[in-house]
Amino acid sequence: MSINKAILLPYPIDKAYDYRVPEGISGQEGSYVCVPLGQRQVPAVVWGQGANDVKPNKIKEVVSEYHLPPLPVDHRKFLDWMAGYIMAPKGSVLKLTMSVPSALEPPKPVMGYVINSAQISNQGLSPKAQKVLDVAQDGLARRASELSNLAECSSNVIKGLAEKGYLTLKEMYSAAPCRHPDAKRAGADLSDAQAESANVLIDMVKEDKFDTALLDGVTGAGKTEVYFEAVAQALKQDKQVLILLPEIALSNAFLDRFQKRFGCAPALWHSSLSPAKRKLTWRGVAMGESKVVIGARSALFLPYQNLGLIIIDEEHDPAYKQEEGVIYNARDMAIVRAHMGGFPIALVSATPSLETIYNAWSVEQGGLGKYKHLVLPERHGGAVLPDIKLIDLRADKPESRQYFISPTLQGALEGNLARKEQSLLFLNRRGYAPLTLCRNCGHRFECPRCTAWLIEHRRSKKLHCHHCDHNMHLPSKCPECKEEDSLAACGPGVERILEEVTERFPDARVAVLSSDTATTHDELKSILKQIYDHEVDIIIGTQIIAKGYHFPKLTCVGVIDADLGLSGGDLRASERTYQLLHQVAGRAGREQKADERSGRVYLQTFSPENRVMQALVAGDRDLFLRVELSEREGAFMAPFSRVAGVIVSGRDEKQVGEVARALGQCAPNTKDEKGRAIQTLGPAEAPFYRLRGKYRRRLLVRADKAIDVQKALNHWIKSVSIPSAVRVQVDIDPQSFF
Repeated sequence: MSINKAILLPYPIDKAYDYRVPEGISGQEGSYVCVPLGQRQVPAVVWGQGANDVKPNKIKEVVSEYHLPPLPVDHRKFLDWMAGYIMAPKGSVLKLTMSVPSALEPPKPVMGYVINSAQISNQGLSPKAQKVLDVAQDGLARRASELSNLAECSSNVIKGLAEKGYLTLKEMYSAAPCRHPDAKRAGADLSDAQAESANVLIDMVKEDKFDTALLDGVTGAGKTEVYFEAVAQALKQDKQVLILLPEIALSNAFLDRFQKRFGCAPALWHSSLSPAKRKLTWRGVAMGESKVVIGARSALFLPYQNLGLIIIDEEHDPAYKQEEGVIYNARDMAIVRAHMGGFPIALVSATPSLETIYNAWSVEQGGLGKYKHLVLPERHGGAVLPDIKLIDLRADKPESRQYFISPTLQGALEGNLARKEQSLLFLNRRGYAPLTLCRNCGHRFECPRCTAWLIEHRRSKKLHCHHCDHNMHLPSKCPECKEEDSLAACGPGVERILEEVTERFPDARVAVLSSDTATTHDELKSILKQIYDHEVDIIIGTQIIAKGYHFPKLTCVGVIDADLGLSGGDLRASERTYQLLHQVAGRAGREQKADERSGRVYLQTFSPENRVMQALVAGDRDLFLRVELSEREGAFMAPFSRVAGVIVSGRDEKQVGEVARALGQCAPNTKDEKGRAIQTLGPAEAPFYRLRGKYRRRLLVRADKAIDVQKALNHWIKSVSIPSAVRVQVDIDPQSFF
């Protein structure tokens, strides 16, 4: 007898649809099924019970069921909750989990070679052929390419052995990654402070219930080795573990440490993986075979069968916020996922976000705190923190306007070169120059699709927009006044700093590390290896090098423009700038002991009196954070209120303005019967008023924490007639205000 089931499809729809489940298909809740949709057949998930009063001729039938364990109930509840919280269609949120539809099908076998034990005589074989048989002696099936690599021979040798009967073909399947990590391998020797924090995390895992901890340690404190102990405990309890990293570039530095600790590579998850590897990892997680996943924010939505621990490394990083499509903060959603799954989560950072430190500090102050606060105040192994010095560019000026390195910083670089130590020059700006203008008429090169200047790149000899990828060749004359040779590059990017360093230090070995020079994992690994092996004297890098890396010979860091990021009026500008500069400074002197010359950090600034600069020099992070929290409280902003952004966008500027004004006129600005306030600011032009050809206006809603903001927003937006050409997007808990 067939039954009806509510089935959710991974499309932008907000409800599950009823399908009839025929005999022979279980239709178990959470199971993956194939259903008809129009003229197509698409994968979906059984979400619950359907209505049984639907006429048979009005309902379609499930086509088939995939042979996979069902999507666990806590994961489905999490997706339901998340869709309501971020105000996104349920199907769009499910799509985050069903991101690799091809992984629902079992993998196809490939052909491998195994040794033919019946073939006894090896006489007359060449040394290379004999080496192949020695490798194959363990009886494992291997692809021809793997055999030839291990035996260091050509594929022709493999084929020859197969023709002679020494090797036979056998079907084989690619194994899921990270199936058997060794949880019992010895970890690093921990200091007393590390061991104390590790024991707290281990106890959280043993208790097997929801709990949250902030692992708060200075750069170089050995936080990774501490939470590896919690990972080992989760593995001993046969749980799956998720370690989130803000940028997958960090995984390259991470892999060796993980493999050394657990004896195998982790399962990786990020957008740069090949389709085949994504399929293998997704299916390995869904089958419960892959035990540890290290990935970017989207790894949170993999269909874990038995998730028992989440680690959010560099929890403060803005990269955890997905700003387009389904807008969410992976850090916050991970906490909810752990809560619904009933297991612990650890947030890790040397510069915690204000929201996180507020939740940790409120415990210490006797409030209703949420997080355990584990502190590592010193660097591991006796290494000392670097000395940080401010360079006032108003007094210590570079030699001319063509240069950007001050005399003090130049002297520090010279000294480091003489001592054969490495230096890092940090500038969070790609390309050669952020602005190109005409000296004759003042014309500035602006992106035709975005409110942004075009960035000059000398390597490509083009002007690029980093927001929409528009580019054009750098002209020889001004397009406005037609003056020849009148174009001037204004301000520095990393390519311009490279030019200056090459001129000043012609004998130095220099490398630039940015997303333009390390476009693939292999390129990134190659540059990092050169730096680690001390084949580079001066590194010039963007934020890609600001965190997660340990270079023993790096003792001097110079920040070319420490003020970059403080302007623009963003709520989080000071916080973000402090975090970035603190992380950059943390690259210096990570192996310098107390009896040695400590690492040196030089911050070039036009505002040495700014509290960000003063806090960095004084090493008083907590005072800086308390002042920031005080200002947020006075401004009635997060974490003391609920905040939501409403973005109105479209290609017709007039139409966008009309919709934004209509929303503004009926926006919630009230107090309820309990005195709880909800306020709306705007509409106003977004800082990037035009982005990828669309005009954008924003409204900002802030409310008491007890108010159901989503309900208020939903009622408000539905009260306005919105043309199909205009998009109104809601950003709950915005991290930026671009």
